[in-house]
Order: sequence, then structure tokens, then C-alpha cells
Amino acid sequence: MPNQTPNRGPLAYKDAAFIDSSHGRSVRILSEYLEPLYRFRTNNIKDTVVFFGSARTGEQGPLAKYYEEARETARLVTEWSESLPANAWRFAVCTGGGPGIMEAANRGAADAHGKTIGLNIGLPFEQLPNPYITPGLSFEFHYFFMRKFWFAYLAKALIVFPGGFGTLDELTELLTLAQTRKLDKKIVIILYGSQFWKEILNFDALVRYGMISPEDLDLFEWADDPASALRILKDGLTRYYLEPEKPLPQPELEIPAIAQTRIK
Repeated sequence: MPNQTPNRGPLAYKDAAFIDSSHGRSVRILSEYLEPLYRFRTNNIKDTVVFFGSARTGEQGPLAKYYEEARETARLVTEWSESLPANAWRFAVCTGGGPGIMEAANRGAADAHGKTIGLNIGLPFEQLPNPYITPGLSFEFHYFFMRKFWFAYLAKALIVFPGGFGTLDELTELLTLAQTRKLDKKIVIILYGSQFWKEILNFDALVRYGMISPEDLDLFEWADDPASALRILKDGLTRYYLEPEKPLPQPELEIPAIAQTRIK
């Protein structure tokens, strides 16, 4: 009989049909962990200051002042960060990568010539990355929980501008992690725009009804101008991470790290 060449199938990791199927879901999830990890290390990103806020807040409109104030706050944070003696990029401004407050914060960091990160998400209505994200630090996620993982994992501070459902979701998740001590670190949380937030969220009522403890109100602080926000950030980050400087826990290169209940 003539020699026959075996009919080889495709390599599994090059089989697009398999990778895109339900059977390849764990590979896709792992990719959204390992690929950002590689890029953060390549860019020498040590930790972040995360800005949350509405994608609908632009340079025009009734809440336009928050766009300008987010931009200015991010610029001030980046200038302070660049002044720190360190062998890694400290407290880089990180956003959800889209328009509105996210764009404003990335823009402010770019104004100060700093590295700035965008963790975007694929949505049914297209959300394109804003143009102010540092090349190589614009990420596109499919899974919300992996995007949230990277928000939480590197964050040493969080500043939350007025926003809607998405902003509320991100804020309350980080507050819950801090309240339940599932964050193996201190995180500075600022609610920016006290008039807005005190109308939207009645924290005193939550205490009054026994839904949260009085000490839970100490998990965050209020700010109404960029200078105040910078002061709170500098005080907290200096106290927790610069005196003395504490090393950033390194992620484990394995899938169980994603499922751990404590975010280091």
C-alpha cells in the first residue's frame, strides 16, 4: 500500500472554533487574566488610582463641571505620582476606557505626560476607547468580572464621580469588598460631588435602618474640588504605601488566583 500521511487536526490553541465555543470558555477567561498581567508588567505598572463616573458626562451640559474637574484631578494625581522616587510607575490613572468622566481622567493624565490605562468592555452599543489612553495600555474585555478584577487588583485608591448604574455597581462592589475585608490592602475611596451623591445614596438612612454599621461610613471620604481630592489621595497613599514603601503583591500565574476570595 502507498504511504499515507496522517490527517492531523489543528492545534487546540489555534482552533478558533474550539476557542470560541462554550468548551473554550475557561481558556478565554484565563486569557483575560494573563494577557493584561503581561502588559502591566511590561509597562512597569505597579498600582493604580481608579476613576469611575458616567460615560454621559461631557464637556457640555448641566454636569460639565465634573468633566473638567475629573481632568484636573487626574492631572494633579499624575504630576504628584511622577514626582515620587520609584523604580516603577506608581499610582497610574486607570479608567473604564470610554467617554465622559473616563475620557476626562485619561485626558488629565495625558496632560501631565503620564501613563494612563483604559479597561474597556465590549457592549451591544459600541463603546470605543477614548484617544487619551497610553498606547499598549488600552484593554478590551468580554467578561465584566475579569474587568472588575483588574480594577480592584491594582487599585490603591478609587475616586468616584457622578454616574449611573455602572458607576453604582462599581462603587458598591468595591465598598462591599472593603467592608467585608476581602481586600488584603487599604484602599482610599473618595466620593466626588457630595451634593450629587448625598441625594442619590442616603448612607445615613442605611445606618439608621441597621443595614450598615456607623463605622462603615469611614470607608470613604467626600471631595468637591480637585485640590481636596488630591489632598485626601496623597494623605492616604502616603500613609498606607509610601511610609515605608510596601511591595506590591505579585499575581500568581495560575487560574486559581482569579477565584481567590481575597484580592491582594
